[in-house]
Amino acid sequence: MLIGIMDNIDKENNDKWRTFICIDFPQKVLAEVTRVQEEVGKIKFQGKLTEVENLHLTLKFLGEIEEQKVNEVRKKLKDVKFKEMELRLGEAGLFSFHGNPRIVWIKVEGGKIWELQKEIDNKMNDLGFKKEERFMSHLTIARIKYVKNKEEFTGKIPKIGVKGIKFKLGKFKLMKSELKPIGPVYTIIEEYLSN
Repeated sequence: MLIGIMDNIDKENNDKWRTFICIDFPQKVLAEVTRVQEEVGKIKFQGKLTEVENLHLTLKFLGEIEEQKVNEVRKKLKDVKFKEMELRLGEAGLFSFHGNPRIVWIKVEGGKIWELQKEIDNKMNDLGFKKEERFMSHLTIARIKYVKNKEEFTGKIPKIGVKGIKFKLGKFKLMKSELKPIGPVYTIIEEYLSN
């Protein structure tokens, strides 16, 4: 089942859309993520916490694609079949680049999320999108530009206790992302519900 949000795609317009497929989170999860972000903010760094309204878990990043391709993606995603699933928040961690912390994340656990991602990956591969080499089920909670004391920062992040809040997932979304000076602005193109 799906919900059409942006049904006015102009097939003659060849503008490219930056698109991705994701899930978002209920309020109780966002409240816990906000609490964890406050803990991260107590450790000195230069960078930015992800705005609560922009928190999501990316299942597949499609990149810049033409609107005609967006329509193909919309149709193909209708073929994805999945049941409502239970997920939970896991631990906090870091992605680093050349020893410099760059991304702070919280893991999202639940085996069915891997199955959903694989199903989406297979459908998108049919349209010529490369399969993910390594999917990590996480949500980005902060982007780091600079940390003076890297050892302290990398040591403290995994010690932040994240409450293992459980939640139900019954839909995923195809999104459009516009990069603006204030940060990314996301628009729902389509929602796909569990069956």
